Amino acid sequence: MLIWQSKVYRALSSQAVTDWKRVCRQPFFLRLSTQGSIIQTDELAGDRVRELGIPGTWSGVLQHVRIPFVSYPYEWSFSMLRAAALLHLEILTEAIQAGTILKDASPYNVQFHGARPVFIDIGSFVALTPGEPWIGYRQFCEMMLFPLLLQAYRRIDIQPVLRANLDGISAREFLRSLSWRDMLRPGVFTHGWVQSVLERTSGDSHENTAEALKSSGFGRQLILNNLARLTTLIRRLNWKPPQTQWTDYRHELPHVVADAAAKSGFVQSVCLTGRRQLVWDLGCNDGHFSRIAACNAEYVVAMDQDHGCVERLYRQLASEGSTNILPLCIDLLNPSPAQGWRGRERVRLEERGQPNLVLCLGLIHHLVIAGNIPLPEVVDWLASLNAEVVLEFPSKLDPMVQGLLRNKRDQYEDYSLPFLEATLLKAGFQIRERTDLPSGERTLLYLIPQ
Repeated sequence: MLIWQSKVYRALSSQAVTDWKRVCRQPFFLRLSTQGSIIQTDELAGDRVRELGIPGTWSGVLQHVRIPFVSYPYEWSFSMLRAAALLHLEILTEAIQAGTILKDASPYNVQFHGARPVFIDIGSFVALTPGEPWIGYRQFCEMMLFPLLLQAYRRIDIQPVLRANLDGISAREFLRSLSWRDMLRPGVFTHGWVQSVLERTSGDSHENTAEALKSSGFGRQLILNNLARLTTLIRRLNWKPPQTQWTDYRHELPHVVADAAAKSGFVQSVCLTGRRQLVWDLGCNDGHFSRIAACNAEYVVAMDQDHGCVERLYRQLASEGSTNILPLCIDLLNPSPAQGWRGRERVRLEERGQPNLVLCLGLIHHLVIAGNIPLPEVVDWLASLNAEVVLEFPSKLDPMVQGLLRNKRDQYEDYSLPFLEATLLKAGFQIRERTDLPSGERTLLYLIPQ
């Protein structure tokens, strides 16, 4: 996979060209591509490859439709990972029935276009050899099934698990997080305990597991049966997000209710000044302002550190079939770092797309007071994005700020509107518009980078 002149290409070896030409004509592949479940892909003619100047010598080059914003499994909510797992199983089931198989089972082979999961790894499709087992089964369990079971059964959030373990969690690690009573839950024994035993018994063996299964008569129907059981299991998994202080934030707190209409009107007026390619909504909560922005934007990335908020928002967007709002679990005090080989496989948030507009509503006091980030540092980061910003500033008399200060020593002498405005001007922002909200202790600023 390579990015060349802002477009996404996949360079193919001679074997990969053979696999591509085989799968691209199959009815299941054409149907799933048309409906958006598999990334739309075209093969470039040789003269077109030379005309574009794509580097390297290849047997073939494919061009993919570009996903508006790349995300990673450790930024997804529970239902997003479940949707990715079910999509993988659906594609694999249809592929096997057509004599094709996926050679791996990584959630990184899926991206989200808004709330819709899309399979992107066209190079994973290879011919199914008679008697060949599903080699990706273990990877599927470690990277998708086990994290989902931990969230559903033990309420262990999937994000830190997958962020700390890019290759997923082994069956033995999975079982260590469970009680004996959990062994009776669906999927734990059949996919967890049995696999753990196999890990122990094969740990010192030099036998080729795939060849052993193949020689023992491992047939296509056995794979399909396993896929059907996994699909039923994962569809039945559920996680009910707990109630938190943010669950009904916009409807229960008096000062938030009082400011609602004016705040929404201000954001809408900014959004209507021009159509943006990409908007970030930082601390999106229930996605209310993301939806306002989405009415006049190509794409909105809605971020919140609260897993429950993101989960509820995703469920709503998925039920609506939304494709221009992407909800992600991101804690700005500890955002996703560059990871993988040389830090280039999984890149930082700022490297995945340049926002044109950033909504920073009800957030700055959490970063400065709860997170102890100096106010100039927050401003400097916003300035580094080189985007327009809608910034909400609650004073120290605001109820939420008072709550944050209640059990802390007030060492935030520079937390004031005059200091903020001076810092914004110094950082290169122009304050295009400002308004005081009806609650009396919050100010909205519309900022333009110079």
